[in-house]
Amino acid sequence: MSTSTTLEAPKKGTWDGGNEPLKASYGKLMMWFFLLSDAFTFGAFLIVYGLSRHKHLPYTGEPEAFTFSTEYWPIPEKVFNAFPGLHGMDLPLAFVALMTMILILSSVTMVLAVEAGHRMDKNDVQKWLLWTILFGATFLGCQAWEWAHFISGTDEGMLLADGTRVFGANLTINQYGPPLFADLFFFITGFHGTHVFSGVVLLIMIFINTVNGVYHNRGHYEMVEKVGLYWHFVDLVWVFVFTFFYLI
Repeated sequence: MSTSTTLEAPKKGTWDGGNEPLKASYGKLMMWFFLLSDAFTFGAFLIVYGLSRHKHLPYTGEPEAFTFSTEYWPIPEKVFNAFPGLHGMDLPLAFVALMTMILILSSVTMVLAVEAGHRMDKNDVQKWLLWTILFGATFLGCQAWEWAHFISGTDEGMLLADGTRVFGANLTINQYGPPLFADLFFFITGFHGTHVFSGVVLLIMIFINTVNGVYHNRGHYEMVEKVGLYWHFVDLVWVFVFTFFYLI
């Protein structure tokens, strides 16, 4: 007496395993989920900034007659007008524009690194990753200088009603305007700077792996692409931070 066994055909559904939903690997999907949640966090911070600014009176006089006061929100061009090595010169937003350009260039080099990975060109991946690391580290150095200048303040400071003069900024009082202005500046730019620092650390790690041939031996450079997604997100967020804090 013989028996026969009928084998069921394997399932072909998208979520049955062994497939890549939306033609993206598991790692890429998880990176997109993380970036989406991080976007909500940054969005909440910027909404708080917008509501806080709306709550305070704007300066309505002539820009030439502007003076720092806790009675109204400061004009960004009067706060961020310094440049390293050019003490005393009024260069509104020049240094911040340089920082933005550096971050944009880092995005370009990251794109070139990912493209080189698609071509399996190990040398080009190394080269463009190194440039991206240098641009990211330069941005962090620029931000450190900006924080130091913001904390130390200008030569004039701000005269309070009781006759005392305040220089620079801390989490309690600042010479530029309402206390919330400095609080939000430190919190939001610091949060973004932490992301940039984390991105530079990740870039250094994948640069070392690239030099050691880890990804070339795997047959793909997907890890470079995943870190590239994170880096582009950090650059994009800076555009919104730049717009909210420095332009509006």
